[in-house]
Amino acid sequence: MDIIRIQNEFKEAQEYFSYIELHPTSDGKLYVKSAIQSSFTNYYILKIVFPDSYPYSMPSVYIEKPVINSSPHRYMEGNICYLHPTMWNPGIHNLSFVLQRAAKWLAKYEVWKNSNKWPGAQIVH
Repeated sequence: MDIIRIQNEFKEAQEYFSYIELHPTSDGKLYVKSAIQSSFTNYYILKIVFPDSYPYSMPSVYIEKPVINSSPHRYMEGNICYLHPTMWNPGIHNLSFVLQRAAKWLAKYEVWKNSNKWPGAQIVH
């Protein structure tokens, strides 16, 4: 886990996202918490967890509040599928990108919740 890179990406993300916090873990790692308001004016609290192999592997995003019991495009561990893992590129993707994709996932989730249809393109995996 590249701690310096995460700290730099966090500073950059603060320019675009109002509610974002960087927290240490008990084992010396870092995670991010953020609040995002959807286009339907609902608020969500997200937790972004960085893998040990970050930035070569993509972070996991969990919706902490409100609790989402079921929806498409979530892994068994509960993290959302905001990008197909093979599409992650450590040269161009960063924390701001992850937050943008999580916001997009939330917008699609709310459409799905109201229509039972997931909008947009999908990759089966």
